Amino acid sequence: MRKKIRAFIPKLPLVVGCLVLPLIATAWGSNNTVKAQTSTTPKIAFVSFRDDNSGDIYLMNPDGSNLTRLTNDSVSESDPAWSPDGKQIAFSSNREGNPDIYVMDADGSNLTRLTNDPEYDIDPAWSPDGKRIAFTSGRNDSDRDNNSEIYEMKADGSNQTRLTNNPADDGDPVWSPDGKQIAFISSRDGNFEIYVMNANGSKLRNLTNNPTSDADPAWSPDGKQIAFMSQRTDNRDVYLMNADGSNLTQLTNNSADDDAPAWSSDGNRIAFVSFRDKNPEGSNFENYNPEIYVMDADGSNQTRLTNHPSTDYSPDWQPLTSKARR
Repeated sequence: MRKKIRAFIPKLPLVVGCLVLPLIATAWGSNNTVKAQTSTTPKIAFVSFRDDNSGDIYLMNPDGSNLTRLTNDSVSESDPAWSPDGKQIAFSSNREGNPDIYVMDADGSNLTRLTNDPEYDIDPAWSPDGKRIAFTSGRNDSDRDNNSEIYEMKADGSNQTRLTNNPADDGDPVWSPDGKQIAFISSRDGNFEIYVMNANGSKLRNLTNNPTSDADPAWSPDGKQIAFMSQRTDNRDVYLMNADGSNLTQLTNNSADDDAPAWSSDGNRIAFVSFRDKNPEGSNFENYNPEIYVMDADGSNQTRLTNHPSTDYSPDWQPLTSKARR
C-alpha cells in the first residue's frame, strides 16, 4: 500500500521544497533493469543507495529476502508507489534533468514518462481504482505563487488538474481506500499538519493540530485509521489515529527517528523507516543509517528488514489482490 518517505534527512525542518533535493542533484543515466522473479508473495518496493550514490528502486519480500534491483541509473529515483492491481510502480525520477513522474511494470520494464514540466513533480499516489494518480508539483501556473500544490492526472498522464491552491506548501497526497478523499500535508497553518479533502479538492478538513510537524500520512486498508509521522516528542515517531483525527496512539518510541509508515494490504503490519541503526562508515546521512523495519499494526514486533551501510527508505507494500498473484 501507499507509503511515503518524507524528510528523511535527520533533524531538518519539514519543507516540501527540500524533499526534491536528492532528485535534482544528479543528471541523466542509463536505464538497465533487472527483471523481478514472478511470485505470489507481495513485495515491498523501496529506494536504496546501496549500489551507487544516487538512489534506485528495489523490491524485497516482506521478510527482507529476495532483493531485486528494478532501476539502474546514475540519477536519483524515489517515491515508489504500487498500482492497485500490483502490476505497475509509479515513481519520481530526475532522468530528464528535473524530477518528473514515471511508471514502469513491476519487473522494471515498459518505462513511461507521465509528467513533463520544468518544475518538480513528486509523490505519486494511485487512486484505488487505478485510473488516476495524485502528485505534488512545484510548477509555476500563472494563477499561483510557485509553491508546492497537489495535482491529479489520469493514469496515462493526461488531464493534469490542480486540486489545492493556497500560499502555503501542500504535498504528500494519499487516497482513502474508497477513493472519495485524499489525505495530505500542508503548512498553511504555519507548520506541516495532516489534512483531508474530497477527491476533487473540496471540503478541506484539518486532522492534526500540533506545534511541531506531522507528515507521511498512510491510510489503513479498511479506511478507518491513518498512520503518520510526528515530531511531537524529541524525535520523529510513527503514530496512529482514526480517520477523523481522534484516538491518537504512538506506535514507535525510541531515541532515533522513525517515519514513512506503509501498510500491508491486509492491514496487519506496517513497514517504516528507522534511523535507530547508526553507521558512520558509508552512511549517506552523516552518522545515520536509515533502514526499513516492519511492525505489527499495534506497534509490536518491530523487526529490521534491511541491513546495509548505505541508505534504504521509502517503502511501499504491493497490494495483495488476485491480480497481484501473477
